[in-house]
Amino acid sequence: MSGYFWQLVGISSAFKVLLMPAYYSTDFEVHRNWLAITHSLPLNRWYIDTTSQWTLDYPPFFAYFEWLLSQVAKYVDPKMLIVQNLNYESQTTVYFQRGSIIVMDGIYVLGMRCALSALGVQKSTQQHIAGCMLMLFNVGLIFVDHIHFQYNGFLFGLLLLSISAILRKRYLWSAFIFAALLNFKHIFLYMAPAFAVYLLRFYCLEQRSLQQKAQAMLRLLAVGLTPFVLSFGPFWQQLPQLMSRLFPFKRGLTHAYWAPNVWALYNTADKIAAGILGRTPATPRAASTSGLVQDVEHLVLPRITPAMTFALTLASMLPILLKLYFTKSRDKAHLVFLRAIVLCACSAFMFGWHVHEKAILMCLIPFLLTVLKLEDAKYAYILGIAGYFSLFPLLFEVDLLVPRYTLYLGYMAMLYGQLQRIYKTAPHFHPLEWAYFLVFIAIPIYEHIISRLLGYHIRYPFLPLLLTSVYCALGVLYFFVRYYVYALDISWTKRSAAPKRSKRSNRKIKTK
Repeated sequence: MSGYFWQLVGISSAFKVLLMPAYYSTDFEVHRNWLAITHSLPLNRWYIDTTSQWTLDYPPFFAYFEWLLSQVAKYVDPKMLIVQNLNYESQTTVYFQRGSIIVMDGIYVLGMRCALSALGVQKSTQQHIAGCMLMLFNVGLIFVDHIHFQYNGFLFGLLLLSISAILRKRYLWSAFIFAALLNFKHIFLYMAPAFAVYLLRFYCLEQRSLQQKAQAMLRLLAVGLTPFVLSFGPFWQQLPQLMSRLFPFKRGLTHAYWAPNVWALYNTADKIAAGILGRTPATPRAASTSGLVQDVEHLVLPRITPAMTFALTLASMLPILLKLYFTKSRDKAHLVFLRAIVLCACSAFMFGWHVHEKAILMCLIPFLLTVLKLEDAKYAYILGIAGYFSLFPLLFEVDLLVPRYTLYLGYMAMLYGQLQRIYKTAPHFHPLEWAYFLVFIAIPIYEHIISRLLGYHIRYPFLPLLLTSVYCALGVLYFFVRYYVYALDISWTKRSAAPKRSKRSNRKIKTK
């Protein structure tokens, strides 16, 4: 591969090293505690221990991953592996955990390389350079992984490897990787319907005879279930407890700071209606924008249940899944499959129960499509404007204000510039879309200047969070609707295909 690839990898890794001393969230203590649990306690207590409030609530493969990390951590600072050492954060512990994220990003680099190759993007082209830059310097991963602190990079690397395997027709390998991914972090269930429909349609049902179809189905099930057996097998006696950790339906409709989805708009509408009608909660409780994980009590609008969110999520996925299933051409199905991944993830983000704001990264996969078609790139840019901005509440420390705005603006400028270089023209946006982009400037102006001049930062301390959630939700909803309409447009292939020449024009060409 050309030298620029490794140069970009080196620059991005060096930048991540510079971020090591930066602020980190409570997720740092979460993962330190998981290191301690998996290292110091017997396996049958991993999903039972409650010494810390940050209990282990990821699938077993991630627990095994933490155990492997702990085998190295014991040589770095053994005190970090003591379960009772709550909020332990020695400098060596910080640098070890930060460094582990950077090292694991190697899987993300591998997945990115394989995905670009499987998409047919030739090396040393502007498309390949742009794809590498946009993925390696992804500002969302920098915010969430290398500042806030999480391990999303290598998980998305596994996702990219699974996608690239499907594009290369290595179906069983793709199913195995994706099943393993689900056993690292179950939030990737958002995308599972797209994988299931594609594998069913183009691996199982493509077989000639009924017997071959049945054999293909059995092979697929065997390969897909193997990671689950390896993952959950040792915990079979604790499955009810483990599942209650993985799917905490007792938590509220929305998580902490509202994710920019339909329920953010729903909660806001309920608050406005309650204020107009003068309704107050029966019992005093913390504000639902306070950052606490809690149930939301709607005062005017109907109460939302987990079953309702599941039904809405499934219903919103069905149209693109049906289009994927009935797409006959395998080549066309590749593009529909990529769009289905995006839309399934966005469906779950928009209508799911207790969605985390960080889950917006699941929807930002359209960046893979920016190297394929200008129109997809346009929608990816719209989602990026709203989606990355919605991560700002995670970086609330004063010291992070300049970095978060600088990195955000720099990344969006780079995205716009790279799209212009690839397609020799800038993405075309409607004036109302430009107006929506520009209004984002008003939120920081209010938060950092106007609210302090008027004293609103004391009277209404969570208004900036509310404004961020609601305004970003409008953008994400707009993207979801517009991109869905675009993805379902069955006349797209006709518009993009070369026009048929008449017999008369063909004769003229031959004559010439």
